[in-house]
Amino acid sequence: MFVQSAKFIERHQGNINNISVFGQDSNPTTWKMAQMNLAIRGIEADLGKFNADTFFDDQHPTLKADYILANPPFNLSDWGGDKLQDDVRWQYGIPPTGNANFAWLQHMIYHLSAKGRMGMVLANGSLSSQTSGEGTIRENILKADLVEGIVALPSQLFYTTGIPVSLWFISKHKAQPGKVLFVDARNMGKMVSRKLRELSEDDMLKIADTFNKYHDGTLEDEKGYCAVKTLAEIAEQDYILTPGRYVGIAEVEDDGEPFSEKMERLTGELSELFVQSHQLEEEIKKQLGSIGFKI
Repeated sequence: MFVQSAKFIERHQGNINNISVFGQDSNPTTWKMAQMNLAIRGIEADLGKFNADTFFDDQHPTLKADYILANPPFNLSDWGGDKLQDDVRWQYGIPPTGNANFAWLQHMIYHLSAKGRMGMVLANGSLSSQTSGEGTIRENILKADLVEGIVALPSQLFYTTGIPVSLWFISKHKAQPGKVLFVDARNMGKMVSRKLRELSEDDMLKIADTFNKYHDGTLEDEKGYCAVKTLAEIAEQDYILTPGRYVGIAEVEDDGEPFSEKMERLTGELSELFVQSHQLEEEIKKQLGSIGFKI
């Protein structure tokens, strides 16, 4: 994320020497690799004095960042929440001890500056969960008018897990106060292997352009893809943030084929498939019988 941020700055004719980079990780190997990765690219960064647990040993306790990017562990259950019930970071509610999603979210919000913005990857459960006080925390964050946008992503984007996730965009200085942008990008991307999907550059540019138009106030809702909703409209949905609830279903373009003709064609194709299915069943039975097994 830091390396891509530096490339973003350079593409926009900025100077990476004008930024300060901060980070933290509890895994010693990951922490060392990040240090090396940044160093060989000439990016000076403060990743803390050593690898440390973010919740119990915050390496940047007074940091107020203008931009935050975060991809924390999804649905982390054993994070020690029972020992941090009175933590100053829980400004919108005490996160449940069995799931760290809203602990991560509130930790990052706590470290935002007065005009700070952040993008964070979270498991989809964070959008709709009502258990263990999570619904109340989400409601409080929305009522504080911090949520700028939600993007639902397709599954299989990560090597380590195939679950679909969402991007939360939080801002302390929203371009459109009282409104939230919802983007349903679940149908984007292409499978590059049996287990991994990748978003194309065009996909990412489309999402970025959607946010740019939203900030400019020129975005128009597109059924099945994006919608801008008010906090009052979100309250009617019990503060659930699943984009599909708000963007609706894309309109299917009429192909001009009369319904009766289409049904006749489709039922004919289905009949042929049934015939092939029976033939395959008989072939399977025959092959199993040849090795002494019967169905």
